[in-house]
Amino acid sequence: MKFQLNSLTSDVFITIYVITTLYFRFKFENSKIIDPALSIVLGICFVALIWALIKLKILNPNWFGLINTKQRKISTKK
Repeated sequence: MKFQLNSLTSDVFITIYVITTLYFRFKFENSKIIDPALSIVLGICFVALIWALIKLKILNPNWFGLINTKQRKISTKK
């Protein structure tokens, strides 16, 4: 049995993760004088972690319904 989160839980988890990592990065970068390249590498690592969880199908984002993944059939009556 593979561990998966449903779409709404995945969306909430990703939102909280992004807000938390941005807060962490801003707080860390303001308290320490760091190289901009290190900041970029840190950001790429945070994004790569979420990307890996989505590719492993642990997270199944629906982007809060903004992107419709199912094709809608348009029926016309004549």
